[in-house]
Amino acid sequence: MAPGMAAHDSPPTTSIVVMGVSGSGKSTVAAGLVERLGWEFAEGDDFHPPANVEKMRSGRPLDDDDRWPWLRILAAWIGEHERAGTPVVVTCSALKRSYRDLLRDGHPSVWFAHVTADAELLRKRVEQRTGHYMPSSLLESQLATLEPLQPDEPGASISGAGAPADVVAELLRALETDRGPGGRSPAATVLT
Repeated sequence: MAPGMAAHDSPPTTSIVVMGVSGSGKSTVAAGLVERLGWEFAEGDDFHPPANVEKMRSGRPLDDDDRWPWLRILAAWIGEHERAGTPVVVTCSALKRSYRDLLRDGHPSVWFAHVTADAELLRKRVEQRTGHYMPSSLLESQLATLEPLQPDEPGASISGAGAPADVVAELLRALETDRGPGGRSPAATVLT
């Protein structure tokens, strides 16, 4: 539950942050959610400043000083859409609890979809991926940094090892269970 919300309160809209390490299937799952829901979409990597992209491309992991400005930009984007009542899906690694806290600070619409997979599958996916600036050598640093979604954070953790349609369906069921039917969650109209 977002800070400052009572148990009976619900956000006027939902902002799904599809999170996880590189290769977990964030982009694939997000595309499936957007296809099912028809919501606006943003790829979190597109918000990285050029210096971050170049650092990752060269095989150097980002540190907190690199990530904070990027996360603030994403949080502002979420806030703009939340204020407009526009439901969104956005990908973001959101590896640490402190990063997720920043994304949801003042944004009760945020709901995390943590897509997980075992290290072997992650390595295989990252090594086979083309057209992405992040090399597979950075996967280990992401796995070391990852703080899994906690029970007191809004969202659900779902294995990304299955068929994408099944992963999306499971996330949508979790969202409906968490946010409830009716006007509280735009997903409810799609799931009925």
